[in-house]
Amino acid sequence: MRISRRLVALAMIVTPLAGAPAFARAAESSLGTPSGQVTMKFKSLDIGVGHTWGTGKLVFQHHTYRFKIEGGSLAAVGYANITGHGEVYNLTKVKDFEGSYAAVNGDVTAGTGVGAVLLNNPAGVRIRLDTSSTGGRLAAAAQGMKITLTK
Repeated sequence: MRISRRLVALAMIVTPLAGAPAFARAAESSLGTPSGQVTMKFKSLDIGVGHTWGTGKLVFQHHTYRFKIEGGSLAAVGYANITGHGEVYNLTKVKDFEGSYAAVNGDVTAGTGVGAVLLNNPAGVRIRLDTSSTGGRLAAAAQGMKITLTK
């Protein structure tokens, strides 16, 4: 009973964030021309504080680069398999793609879910990502993600 009340309270927090996909798409118009594309596959396991891990591909200047993802989130509970496809902006050198990215997002996954997120790193690189997920997860989360290129 106590857990269900917490889930209801968290759902009330997440509800205003349901417009996040529309916000990310609206923000895209102010980002300019994409400089690359990304695909990502990652998993997220959360119990208040969460852990995210996975892999991805960056297509930049006719080359494909593989990378790994490590990160975490706050204010989330559950488990989800997440796939994402999107565009990269403000990337001029592939080495600027590596680093720590931050985002604030909210999502609810009960079986399947969709969302969008805008990630930013200190080098000015931005990633707009459309996501689909499976599992059971509820999040009103500040998220951090570290991307490392692999050889």
